[in-house]
Amino acid sequence: MNFDDLLGADFKLLDDAVEDWGTLVTNLATLKKQAEDGLHKAANKADWTGMNSQVTKEFIGKTAGEFSDAHTQAKTIHSILDDTRGELKGYQKQLTEAVSRGRQKNIKVIGYEGGFTVTTDIPPEARTHADQDNSDDINALRDDIQKILRDADESDSSASKVLKALADQAEMGSSDASYKSRDDAATAIKEAEALAKIAKKNPEDLTVKDFDRINAGLKKYKNDDLFSERFATTLGPQKTMEFWAGINNPGMAWDIGHDRRDQLDDLQRNLGMTLANASQSDSTAMDDWRRNVINMGDKPIYGDKGGPMGFQVMSNLMRTGDYDDQFMKDYGTKLMEKERKLTGNGANPNSAWQHMGTDQILNRIGEDSGSDPFTGYLKGLSNSPDAATDFFNQEFVSKNDPDNPFEHDTDGDGKMGKKTLSNFDYLFEERDWPRETDFHGDEINTGKNNMALALEAATTGHPAGEYPTLDTPAHNSGQAKLVESIFSSVSENPERLSKNGYMSDSMGQIAAEYMPDIHRGLHAGSGREEELFPNAGSTASLREKDITRFLYTVGRNPEGYAAVNLGQASYTSHLMQYHFQHPEAYAADSHFPPEQSLQQAAGHISRTAGNIEGLIGGGRAFEGELEGGAKDAEYNAAIKGASTWGGSLVGIGVGLGTAPIGGPGAVVAGGLAGTATSEIISSITDGSMKDTSEDVIYSNGEHIEGTRDSAFAMVEEATKKAGENSGHKYPLIEASVAEHAKTGFDDAGQNVHSYLDGEGKAKELDTED
Repeated sequence: MNFDDLLGADFKLLDDAVEDWGTLVTNLATLKKQAEDGLHKAANKADWTGMNSQVTKEFIGKTAGEFSDAHTQAKTIHSILDDTRGELKGYQKQLTEAVSRGRQKNIKVIGYEGGFTVTTDIPPEARTHADQDNSDDINALRDDIQKILRDADESDSSASKVLKALADQAEMGSSDASYKSRDDAATAIKEAEALAKIAKKNPEDLTVKDFDRINAGLKKYKNDDLFSERFATTLGPQKTMEFWAGINNPGMAWDIGHDRRDQLDDLQRNLGMTLANASQSDSTAMDDWRRNVINMGDKPIYGDKGGPMGFQVMSNLMRTGDYDDQFMKDYGTKLMEKERKLTGNGANPNSAWQHMGTDQILNRIGEDSGSDPFTGYLKGLSNSPDAATDFFNQEFVSKNDPDNPFEHDTDGDGKMGKKTLSNFDYLFEERDWPRETDFHGDEINTGKNNMALALEAATTGHPAGEYPTLDTPAHNSGQAKLVESIFSSVSENPERLSKNGYMSDSMGQIAAEYMPDIHRGLHAGSGREEELFPNAGSTASLREKDITRFLYTVGRNPEGYAAVNLGQASYTSHLMQYHFQHPEAYAADSHFPPEQSLQQAAGHISRTAGNIEGLIGGGRAFEGELEGGAKDAEYNAAIKGASTWGGSLVGIGVGLGTAPIGGPGAVVAGGLAGTATSEIISSITDGSMKDTSEDVIYSNGEHIEGTRDSAFAMVEEATKKAGENSGHKYPLIEASVAEHAKTGFDDAGQNVHSYLDGEGKAKELDTED
């Protein structure tokens, strides 16, 4: 900051800018409120079907979010400009006062380009001697002015740095980075640069104190946008890899491994979340970062000196946080290219990913070694639904590829031939997963379990472990296609799931959120499925055979059974209530009165509900036969344990195209209150709902009769609540639904017998159903 520039600064333009940004903040606050209340909330209450449900509704939600981001960014910029203006005016005042103090002592300050001079205010020929006499006052004034100019320069340059960083965050639109002051933002950037400098040290030079400083800083700032971007880009991909690999190598960072081993998992989480946040930035530096991380993936991180591959290191840092979707897609594409190359298109086991005794541990979250990059990458995909959908639907190998090693009975005629495999097909059916063991030598399957979590995200449109909300888009064609593949694959070979039961909780959640599609598949052939089971988005085309085998197999796992059971109860309750309030929605005949149409609709709904309960109940009973009451207790515990998220299952009803359902505690759009479903789910999970014999429903599934009676009670309660909520009670309909549910339950038994053998394996069928 030059002396003359600050002393003579005219702040009018800056004053105008601050005032204009203040006005913009006020106006954007109004637009933000209008976008949220008048646009976003209205869209969530509207009836959406077809492409509107997949495109328009989501677009409106994102548009409303842009107004919110614009307001956030404008408010931050206004605060930075206001802070900087106030400080610069303060420094100008200090400088003016300093010059005035000098004049009182007959000392003047002369500014020139690049600096200033402090001297006695007398003719030049006499200054030398006078300056010597006044040296103490001259030096003191010089030091005061230098400090003022340094502080003013820091204020001005830090504001410039912060504003540029904010602008770089979003290539289009606005960033949601929020700061109350310029100092907060500047401090975040400064801390990022300082921590990156420490992390750049050679691992053998890192101290325990360095570790603590980095871990504490990342923990504090991991969600800070400017910090994350600056830390990642300052450290760079190469040093990021070397830092994480080195700090986990006892030969390089012995003190840290000895004294901070129990905190390496915290560092992994904090570092992963920091990098994930950084990956969302649109800055040019982050473009380079993302590209270089991918380019390093298939190479040893130490070049000619070897070391783990970039994919192995980086994938372990993807286990936490939400990485940029396009980055995850590009990363996955390159990872699969390397997998094809190392395995001969999947024909051979990949020894490169197999952890050997001499290999270093790259993962500290959980018990797997981290050597297989798919384990961490798939966990990252479970937080990035759109990227997960794209990844699993990508082609792994074409049927026309002469090096395609896989043969299948593609036509059901017993003749083997080549077929195109997607990434899902390869990972779920064909891949030879590296063997991993825990500290006791027992086999662990973290990789496959993470694959199931990624499939949950890929099919539902929200991160695994969460539940749909009003903002969750209706299922799209890519998601529906993947669900079709999952059901078909398990149907072809149920052991793909039954021998990997740890995946069944995710599979159960997928089924719970595709209840409209399952109901349509089990009720196929009437031509009235769209009216009976409305669905907002794309519908997965599921065959009765595939649904039967899939649900029966999922039902063999307590967590999978609980998810489907409660998902079915939620959907049936919503569906009953919808039809009771809209009896004209399913008009079997134009001459029928609404009550008769409603009776038929309730009958179809009850029969399908009974069918689903019969399928999962059959799986539960099969496990009961194998293990008896001990297994039954696990099922009861799973249902009871689901009470912690059972209320969220109100959101499982999403997919009622003409009446979208809200999230936890929300009401159903179109006037359908969510209380009936909440009450039913709660009464199931807390054991308060009973059947006609006064037994708690679903408490005894060891024998199929227990599940059957429970299903009848649930359907009757759903019908009763629908009548109460709609204000149109029909005792005859309430009295008839159990009989329809019984028919559906019996259908399930027949289908299980037709499609599965006594060991739960798929039966060979003479013809396709």
